[in-house]
Amino acid sequence: MPQYANRQFLDFEQPIKELYEQIDQTKKLAEKNSKIDYSQTIRQLEESVLEKRKNLTEHLTPWQRVQLSRHPDRPYTLKYIEKIANNFIELHGDRNVKDDKAMVGGLGEIDGQPVMIIGQQKGINTKTRQLRNFGMANPEGYRKALRLMKIAEKFNIPVVTLIDTPGAYPGMEAEEQSADRRPKPEIRGQTSVRESV
Repeated sequence: MPQYANRQFLDFEQPIKELYEQIDQTKKLAEKNSKIDYSQTIRQLEESVLEKRKNLTEHLTPWQRVQLSRHPDRPYTLKYIEKIANNFIELHGDRNVKDDKAMVGGLGEIDGQPVMIIGQQKGINTKTRQLRNFGMANPEGYRKALRLMKIAEKFNIPVVTLIDTPGAYPGMEAEEQSADRRPKPEIRGQTSVRESV
């Protein structure tokens, strides 16, 4: 999640927002009055944030879980890859039309085990969301995913898929490439890959 200043808070996260605001106020006081040490107070407030976050997430209602899963500041595929994989090398293109920026994938290592990681990437702000087509893959994105799965199968590498999709892109460009027919062979092909997914 982004730093507090850029973060969006859901209704049930307001107590956490208030604690962050208290931390900001305490830091401003510390800047104005350097004779008083506020570090212990700031540390206690930061611990309170962690405790409150843990407490909130342990007692979520079903609707709050849905809201959290759709949180605009939630981590996306590239952030998960950054946190779980070492030596990640992104592979581009479907080798037919072009590279679909909504579908990312490549080789990496998890605990020393080489893996192929594939997932949708929505983007973290308006500009990157437009570049990534809001995570809606075109037919070339599905072909790219199938190509990466076949590479993994050829080299006997496990496949890790991270799924966070609003669905296939329904625009004219996708229709021109027969989006209504194209993803089906790619998805059917993905189910026939013999490597562990």
